[in-house]
Amino acid sequence: MRRAWPQELKSIFDDAEEVMLDSHEPEGKGPAAQGKPQRAALRLRVTQEDYQRIWPLAEARYRLDGKYAGKAVTLIVNNPHYAAWHPADGGSVEAVADSGVPYKITYIVVYLLLDDVREEVTAG
Repeated sequence: MRRAWPQELKSIFDDAEEVMLDSHEPEGKGPAAQGKPQRAALRLRVTQEDYQRIWPLAEARYRLDGKYAGKAVTLIVNNPHYAAWHPADGGSVEAVADSGVPYKITYIVVYLLLDDVREEVTAG
């Protein structure tokens, strides 16, 4: 099934950082058995509110468009192979609104696996 990342949540990719994650797959298995396998990923620092909005999308693969057209992402939440990249504290920012009311924004650091999307070509 082809799922597209929800339009209303695409802004979280504005400040995404592309990184490489060292996978913890057992040696000798899979195509990357030579050395430590790596996976492309996006590292995001999102607000607690945005994290709660993307949480239901966890562990499922979603296609992207725009800057990441031809790619798909999977939010890492509880996959044991990627335990080092589970959501973590991203700090917080405290400030005072123009009205004088103090507020605090809490951030979460999340990782999304980044894969190329392979399109099937029909013979013509």
